[in-house]
Amino acid sequence: MYMLEHRKISGVYWALASLHIMDCLDDLPKEEIVDWVFKTYDKDSGGFGANEQLDPQLLSTLSAVQILAIYNELDRLDIDKVVEYIKSMQNEDGSFSGDVWGEVDTRFSYGALLCLKIMNRLDDVNVDKAIDYVLRCRNFDGGFGCIPGAESHAGQIFCCVGALALTNSLDRIDVDVLGWWLSERQLPCGGFNGRPDKKEDVCYSWWVLSSM
Repeated sequence: MYMLEHRKISGVYWALASLHIMDCLDDLPKEEIVDWVFKTYDKDSGGFGANEQLDPQLLSTLSAVQILAIYNELDRLDIDKVVEYIKSMQNEDGSFSGDVWGEVDTRFSYGALLCLKIMNRLDDVNVDKAIDYVLRCRNFDGGFGCIPGAESHAGQIFCCVGALALTNSLDRIDVDVLGWWLSERQLPCGGFNGRPDKKEDVCYSWWVLSSM
């Protein structure tokens, strides 16, 4: 159980998103879930943790905002405070850190921009620098890595393509080269891997196909 604590709020989001797609959102108790989400909120920073008593983190904050958006409860959120938290995570080079400890990853760039987009506050950060950083993570094979120079990975490609889509910057992608790299991820069994010479995993079916 303890090994999953750092993923709990994201797990709740994915469960709710799946139920919402199947028109079964009422199968879980809305008020109980919303109340729990606010128990993960850190009033000092404006961010949310993965569970109660855990430090605020950017991806956990995104999941919290997504849950509240699914339930049409964004009006219960101190949006200005959450925006300030996200702004504080942007670095001078345009990248975003996941938390106060400073890890940088293009997942955080996507998470920050998506969170702001949901709250209609995208212009509160330096979008131009954010996109320039994402583009610096692009590789010769058309894919994207977690930081500049890191190998291309299907999950990171989804995040980078998502960040570019949110900011109307998809025209800056070499669609043919990236499409080739993503197509090469399908294995003879029909499944997809996340990078060359790896085994298939159903999560990569999502990352690859949604990017395409």
